[in-house]
Amino acid sequence: MTLEILTADTLAPLRHGFFTRKGGASSGVFHGLNCGFGSTDQSDIVTINRARVAEAMKVEPSHLVTVHQIHSADVITVDGPHDTPLPKADAMVTATPGMALSVLSADCQPVLFADHDAGVIGAAHAGWRGALDGVLEATIDAMVDLGAERGQINAVIGPSLSQQAYEVGPEFVEEFLDHDHDNGRFFAGGKGDRAQFNLPAFGLHRLREAGINSADWLHHCTYSDPDRFYSYRRSIHEKEADYGRLISVIRL
Repeated sequence: MTLEILTADTLAPLRHGFFTRKGGASSGVFHGLNCGFGSTDQSDIVTINRARVAEAMKVEPSHLVTVHQIHSADVITVDGPHDTPLPKADAMVTATPGMALSVLSADCQPVLFADHDAGVIGAAHAGWRGALDGVLEATIDAMVDLGAERGQINAVIGPSLSQQAYEVGPEFVEEFLDHDHDNGRFFAGGKGDRAQFNLPAFGLHRLREAGINSADWLHHCTYSDPDRFYSYRRSIHEKEADYGRLISVIRL
């Protein structure tokens, strides 16, 4: 099956893509393009899937770099392939041609960044914790340190958990309100004491407040489209043993 790759006009002509689960070698609950070595999928199958992604990005597998994601605001600068164990962080930036930055997700926001004129790119994994703690702003700052102009950076949020599927408890809401009372705008009423959180809207807000040129969301919900996307939350609700990880990539 052919790989399905979602792209954004604001990141073109740089080679990039938010890959769906279509076109992979994994089977069972991982059926499709599972790119997560952190899953219980067979590591050799994940290696095959990642090789297919590297081929689509026209790089060697060693130049498809990633990090050990920990839901942090930590960013690393990449100037070449890195060895295992992977560095712990949730975002990467580079100004080195031929490098492809990749992040994994299964409900959290994968965010790709580019300043075309400066030749600087970035990729971030931004769940609610990372977004609240500032991983998006930290990625932008790291790009600026490499020579990017803040006002020339474009950012795109890929497939993520939508508000309709993101039910949270009162303690979750309270943490956001404690950080900034205006964050209440990102919650809608749910059943009982539950609320529905708009993660992509929160990500867009943080990106736009950071003063970049443009910020967009592709408007794909990971939870509601099981044929195309993996979803951690859906796997919990369906009592599956594990879940696959989507990959999002941008290369210079």
